[in-house]
Amino acid sequence: MKMEKADHSKKIVDWMLNNDRFSKWLGIKIKNIETGKVTLELEITEIMLNGFDILHGGIAFALADSALAFASNSHGRRAVSLEALINYTAPVHKGDTLTAIAEESNLTNNTAVYDITIYNQHQRKVALFRGTVYRSNKDYSDIL
Repeated sequence: MKMEKADHSKKIVDWMLNNDRFSKWLGIKIKNIETGKVTLELEITEIMLNGFDILHGGIAFALADSALAFASNSHGRRAVSLEALINYTAPVHKGDTLTAIAEESNLTNNTAVYDITIYNQHQRKVALFRGTVYRSNKDYSDIL
């Protein structure tokens, strides 16, 4: 049963990424999928930098937001973001590789809260993100 749920979660997240033009454009890669937990990876390129030659905050936010979307939808119910907050804890530079780990903090019938930690390739925390989603009653049976 647990393996079937994990397979279902993977199918949902794979479908989402295949249809998420923005995440694909950024170059986000899925490293791990579990129900309620997702790990993503992103290599930082020059075009992602701001005027100070550090990562634009919107890129880190987008990575975490994608992790939130994938993790919250992995249960099989369509979920959309209600609110999100990010703290930038260290600078990120061209050539860095970021890993975002989204973990479920609280799950109810209607909402869920996820904590996403973003690390660089040296395992240094570079951002902390918390997002809340609304969980609809609609599932993925129409597309899977």
